[in-house]
Amino acid sequence: MFGLSELAIILIVVTAVIGIKKFPELARSAGKSARILKAEARAAKEEQSGTGPAPRVVRGEVVPPGTGTTPDHP
Repeated sequence: MFGLSELAIILIVVTAVIGIKKFPELARSAGKSARILKAEARAAKEEQSGTGPAPRVVRGEVVPPGTGTTPDHP
């Protein structure tokens, strides 16, 4: 009947024929994942070495109790 090598070739051909429609989407997704991974690795390396951008300081306001914008409920 069929040997192991023949079955492997048939499986590869069937997978290629069925998967050819999904290949562009798969490649695009892999590219996005690679870019995200590269950016995260770069950010981690910069954070570890201390050469990253300085942290942004946001000043807040102190609001005394009872003067906020939420209505008082009896």
